[in-house]
Amino acid sequence: MEVNVLEHLPNPIILKKLMKIQASLNIILCEDEWLRYHRFVQDWDEGVCMAKIDNGAGDHLLILFSPEGTIIKGFDHESELSPYAQDEHKVWQGIYDDVPKELLSLLENDAIEKDDVTFCIWRENSDTNWRKGKVEIPEGESDGSDFLVGCIFHTPEDFVEFAEGYFELSPSVDVVAKIYDDFPITAEMINILNPDCDAKEVLQELELLRLRN
Repeated sequence: MEVNVLEHLPNPIILKKLMKIQASLNIILCEDEWLRYHRFVQDWDEGVCMAKIDNGAGDHLLILFSPEGTIIKGFDHESELSPYAQDEHKVWQGIYDDVPKELLSLLENDAIEKDDVTFCIWRENSDTNWRKGKVEIPEGESDGSDFLVGCIFHTPEDFVEFAEGYFELSPSVDVVAKIYDDFPITAEMINILNPDCDAKEVLQELELLRLRN
């Protein structure tokens, strides 16, 4: 399972683009920020961008993009590897042991909740592949990486299928495909995807995300 998870991740440049695209679509489809599934913070810290997946049920995926590389922290609240599932309430052995110090230090922020973790994946700029710590997962259990990394949707069709279930909307595949292809987002596109939203306000928020050309 782990190999599939690492192979599912594109290189950091493409991953950042995907996360921005999905964050922009969430902005269009969901007026309430706290209900959004995918988010992106352009200036999380000096030189650092943050993408977040939050399903509202206690599970999350955080991705920090930095000049040194990229680190992903995932938390599946139902996993046996969760600190809350253990008497000692501590990070499962091996999750952070091999992470380079420069990348691990990015998680030293109270808002990140570093100890709420069931898996960690990283990639230094000099790496050609993603890496994951040597973690012994009990038989029949999961660290949640397959589930949460699977919430990064590589195609417009996958995103539309997700949106129909999560937002209970049926966004146009053609318009979503244009956004995936880097077409500048217009008020007309926004109105097609979500006629109930205020296109002007959405465009202003997208501008903050630096998604429009």
